[in-house]
Amino acid sequence: MSVEAGPPERDVEPPAPGESGPRSRDLGHGVGVLVALFGPVVLSVSLALVSGRGAPVAWLWIVVPLLAAVLAAIGANARRTPIVSGIGGLGLAGFLAFAWSFRAAPIPLREQDVIIPMARVPRGVAAYRVETGVIHRTASFGYRGGGLDTPRDFAMNAVLITHPAGDVLVDTGLGGNVRAHLEEMPLPFRAVTNLAPSTSVAAQLEAIGYDRARLFCVVLTHAHWDHVSGAEDLVGAPLWVTASERAFLDEGWITAIARRVSLDRYRTYELDGPPALHAPRSHDVHGDGAIVIVPVPGHTPGSVAVLVTESEGRRFLLLGDLVWQREGITEREERPWLTRLGDSDPAEVRDQIAAVAALSRAHPEIVLVPAHDPRGYAEMRPLEALARP
Repeated sequence: MSVEAGPPERDVEPPAPGESGPRSRDLGHGVGVLVALFGPVVLSVSLALVSGRGAPVAWLWIVVPLLAAVLAAIGANARRTPIVSGIGGLGLAGFLAFAWSFRAAPIPLREQDVIIPMARVPRGVAAYRVETGVIHRTASFGYRGGGLDTPRDFAMNAVLITHPAGDVLVDTGLGGNVRAHLEEMPLPFRAVTNLAPSTSVAAQLEAIGYDRARLFCVVLTHAHWDHVSGAEDLVGAPLWVTASERAFLDEGWITAIARRVSLDRYRTYELDGPPALHAPRSHDVHGDGAIVIVPVPGHTPGSVAVLVTESEGRRFLLLGDLVWQREGITEREERPWLTRLGDSDPAEVRDQIAAVAALSRAHPEIVLVPAHDPRGYAEMRPLEALARP
């Protein structure tokens, strides 16, 4: 019996010095494929984290992965893997579109009729800031065109307005249980939230010996968690919301903290007053023009702003979350796409920004107070001043 011999074995030559072998080349190609496919995702997550939390080496988080992803896509194409390079290229295009949403894009100027409400303000009307903490972010998180490497502490405050007919608190700031509240938020939200709480409104009022019987109501600019966190500490205080915001309370995780308090505490009111500022209707809390509520829908369906006229004549416009930083009005910049996801109606937000910007140009004496910008609050009295003789 004859046995047919197979082909002779070939000797595999070792790689020359300085050259990589087949196994290392395959490993390098595999790494390149992973980077090409998942690099854009990592880039997007990095950009979200950097803009949300801030970092001293912010640009390295973006530039280094971007270069790696570009090189990996080029390498995948050179190895004739068009599907991988195509997906990688589309991913990079998607990331660039995402990053492009952070660029400055001012909302066009427009003319706007503005009506300043008549005010017969009694003595004793004054606005006091109540600071309950901050969230460490960057300017880019707050408005388009903001610096990615520009740290901004987003204020988490309330405003106490004294009035002889009954004091009004606007929003509640961060409550005593805010850490537990934050744990109820989705993981991606917690990942971009670097919270630094201080003392709740209720504790600060108690510390200065404030008589809670003076508190007439709490006006919520809207029902998101960081504006109602302190509500459960203010036991029994009625929480004022518009009818549309009351309906919004039943929607999803973003208002879960608002539902932690008894829903019987919520009082709806009508915007049944005459036109005020840029709005077609309003609500005058005490009927004397000192505290006037106007609708600014968009961030939530029933968002409002509050115009405060002090006895001394100073006026503050508490904007809630129409914009997060003053530049939203002064530079007419909306939030970037990432944070616009939290707006119920982004188009309505843009319309409201344009209207308030026109108002501010016509009446620069009105101090703009976005809910999360410390600069507006800095022009108010601190709460401690209320306790001074």
